[in-house]
Amino acid sequence: MENEKKFKSGFVSILGRTNVGKSSIINSLVGEKVAAIANKPQTTRTVIRAIVNRPNSQIIFIDTPGIHKPKSKLGNVMVENAFEVSKDVDVVIFVVEATSENIGKGDRMILDKIKEANKKTILVINKIDLVDKAQVASLIDLFSKEYDFASIIPVSTVKNTNINVILDEIENNLKEGPAYYNIEEYTDQTTRDLVQETIREKALKLLNDEVPHGILVEVDKMKMRKTMENEKFYNIEATIYCLRESHKGIIIGKNGSMLKKIGTYAREDLERMLGIKINLKLWVKVREDWINSDKFIKPFKAF
Repeated sequence: MENEKKFKSGFVSILGRTNVGKSSIINSLVGEKVAAIANKPQTTRTVIRAIVNRPNSQIIFIDTPGIHKPKSKLGNVMVENAFEVSKDVDVVIFVVEATSENIGKGDRMILDKIKEANKKTILVINKIDLVDKAQVASLIDLFSKEYDFASIIPVSTVKNTNINVILDEIENNLKEGPAYYNIEEYTDQTTRDLVQETIREKALKLLNDEVPHGILVEVDKMKMRKTMENEKFYNIEATIYCLRESHKGIIIGKNGSMLKKIGTYAREDLERMLGIKINLKLWVKVREDWINSDKFIKPFKAF
């Protein structure tokens, strides 16, 4: 029938400085916990794909690490990933904070890359719950003079304001295409990836500022087992690597209290996400300067 809507699909990258709320936006859009959320900069290290299936479209989101000034090999890889990924997508989402009063260095660098790529770009002004309407209007005016954005959407993930508007606008800017993934899927991350990300997120939320970004989580063992009552559960063992001996003590905590807390929160989240009981054991080891080790950085490279 002529009136029938054509099915659309496409890839969307989310760019923004560290800590502007990109992962929270992705998680709100997908409705599942896909990217690690913590109130600390540079939470996202890998390129995470999240999938939104709508009646007439499939939108594949590529979350990218926050744009920052790299201070290590890992930092360089993260920033390279963010810009490389955005060259091959159909739509770019550029996230800025409503609290910004001007276009800072980080936003300016991203803007320059967007201009260079000349992609359809939607500007999302996040955290509008923290400012008044005049501040939002001022930012809209400021950014409108810089680039011809496909649309500008003020949002708040805290109050769930205008989240669906983002999806509508993305769909409007996509071309006709097939569903790339099964409609039951919401991420192409493996269960192992989700486990590692969840443990790291809990560590990021609970630990001191100096420790979190020197943390690497690796799942050592992951086996499905059955109880005596024939009930399935996962046996998971994982190691949290840190940069210094002093950090190890902080992660473990007095009498193991901090490590127990990280493990409990991670297990509860994972059981909700995976719909299965989990037996989680965590260890902490020191691996000095892993953020500059080619061996450990390799898995983070998207290209």
